[in-house]
Amino acid sequence: MNWEQVEGRWKQYAGKVKEKWGKLTDDDLQQIAGKRDQLVGKIQERYGIKKEAAMQQIDEFSRSLEAHTDTMSKSHGSGRG
Repeated sequence: MNWEQVEGRWKQYAGKVKEKWGKLTDDDLQQIAGKRDQLVGKIQERYGIKKEAAMQQIDEFSRSLEAHTDTMSKSHGSGRG
C-alpha cells in the first residue's frame, strides 16, 4: 500500500499505528496526521532508533496493511453461494 493511501485514511489507520508503536501518544498521532516523514521522526524520538530503522518498520507496516486490505476485500467479495 502506498503511503498516500495511508495518509488519506489516517483516521482509519491511526489505531493500527498506535498498536504497532505503543509509545506514540494520541497527540503524536494528531501531529503526524498521516505524514510519513513525521511518523519516521516520532518513531525515532520515542524508540531511540535510527532513521533507516524507523523507515524499514514503516515499510513493513504498510505492507502488512496491504495484505490485510487484500484479505478483507477477498473475504467480502466472495460472500455468494
